[in-house]
Amino acid sequence: MKSPEKDVRNKLYAIDLFSGCGGLSLGLKGAGFAVVAAVEIDRKAQQTYQLNHPDVRLYAEDIRKLDPVLMLQDANLEVGELDLLAGCPPCQGFSRLRTKNKMTSVSDDRNDLVEDFLRFIGVMKPKTVMLENVPALAKDARFLNMQCQLHTLGYQTVVHVLDAADYSVPQRRKRLIMLASRVHAPVVAEKAKKRITVRRALKGMVEPGQGGDKLHGLGENRSKKVQDIIALIPKDGGSRSDLPSKYQLDCHKRSDGFSDVYGRLSWDDVSPTITSGCSNPSKGRFLHPVQNRTISLREAAILQGFPRSYKFDVAHGKESIALMIGNALPPPFITAHASALRIGLMQE
Repeated sequence: MKSPEKDVRNKLYAIDLFSGCGGLSLGLKGAGFAVVAAVEIDRKAQQTYQLNHPDVRLYAEDIRKLDPVLMLQDANLEVGELDLLAGCPPCQGFSRLRTKNKMTSVSDDRNDLVEDFLRFIGVMKPKTVMLENVPALAKDARFLNMQCQLHTLGYQTVVHVLDAADYSVPQRRKRLIMLASRVHAPVVAEKAKKRITVRRALKGMVEPGQGGDKLHGLGENRSKKVQDIIALIPKDGGSRSDLPSKYQLDCHKRSDGFSDVYGRLSWDDVSPTITSGCSNPSKGRFLHPVQNRTISLREAAILQGFPRSYKFDVAHGKESIALMIGNALPPPFITAHASALRIGLMQE
């Protein structure tokens, strides 16, 4: 990738840490930022990122071993010149389910990557910072320390827990967003005037196996018993609780929780949170509103906010692709808040 010319500053430059399959970078580009570098350690996520962002220099390595100064030099930028440093440190250790077990969440090594994000900020001194993560991060001591350190470095910060559905993502997804700036007072974006429903998001989608989209065509392998149960779930928002007792699975009878499993999406509502289990009806409300199947991985990516043209290599397998999609940052959500930062930067 060609490095930006420092004497031509008609662009705003961004670096994407913990890039995953590229949702954050896509959102930054949508806000008008030129993404000059990204970091990702997972091989399949790296390959997916490069399929969609060949113009970005990708550091395919462990961020804990990466020198921030070297990244700036490679991008032909000086300390303090980067407009936006953005990232989502892996959040599994902070997730709602994991934090029910305090020992598990506290001991997860991935939690410490928040401190590496802070290390990059301290060295690069970007003009603005965006961090996105699960809501539980807000109460973690490492995140609270990060905010204190940012204030010491001269940054103003705002932290909110927001629903991505309010920012043109056809999905309920509560996320923590932190915006920081040392050049203006940051504010989160205004909410979109109207939510995007499942019907609108999936309008015009053909049935899996038609249209030539390999991702959309990846098939299912269900037992006849499960297929029969799926067929009995009422269309457009029905759930397992609507089934006669004889058709309910024994594990469901023993549990009052996780009522969304084997549930259908509703056409005129947003989707539930798209997770790495989005291809499995036993993992959540992931059945198609009317067809007797789970949503396809293409449909899951669309509900996550990716364009229909976004590339995934089906050779990676359904489980790996579902993990990438479920862990991705919804691009429209990022575009909205990066655009709010951009307004402040343009007024600098």
